[in-house]
Amino acid sequence: MVLSAIKIIAPFDEDTVRSLKSGDRVLISGTVYAARDAAHKRMAEALERGEDLPFNIKGAVIYYVGPTPAKPGQVIGSAGPTTSGRMDKYTPDLLDLGLKGMIGKGYRSQEVIDSIEKNEAIYFGAIGGSGALIARTIKEVEVVAYEDLGTEAIRKMVIEDFPAVVINDAYGRDWYKQGAEKYRSV
Repeated sequence: MVLSAIKIIAPFDEDTVRSLKSGDRVLISGTVYAARDAAHKRMAEALERGEDLPFNIKGAVIYYVGPTPAKPGQVIGSAGPTTSGRMDKYTPDLLDLGLKGMIGKGYRSQEVIDSIEKNEAIYFGAIGGSGALIARTIKEVEVVAYEDLGTEAIRKMVIEDFPAVVINDAYGRDWYKQGAEKYRSV
């Protein structure tokens, strides 16, 4: 059985976000930004100082990834998702500024889920352990900020048909909780 997927383009507009619901399988193309813990901390510090972020956050999608170095002939090394919860303390502020999508793995805090709903955004789950396969969807990579952080620098990435599942949608639904509830009733 082949499962269908919805093709979407990043950055996201309001219509794209509103059209998705938890459990939807998607293929994301367009521009996303790679950022992990250290980059999120730096962005928070920049905001506290009244500085601009190093990229336009409006409609943006952040992929929680710290890719490995590219081998000769490759654009990027393995690029599997990291645990999203480590970014939870920074996420509501970024959502308030216009961030529309996040890609990672694992649960989000209730505060983040509430902020996703309030700001009409989306959290996608990517499959952990599939970093080499995911890397094939990344077509271009450019470090745009915090190069001294190495693998945790902010990277602008052009992706094509990046596979993900909507975990938390703009309506407050949580695919992880829905799945658990479904099997509790059996």
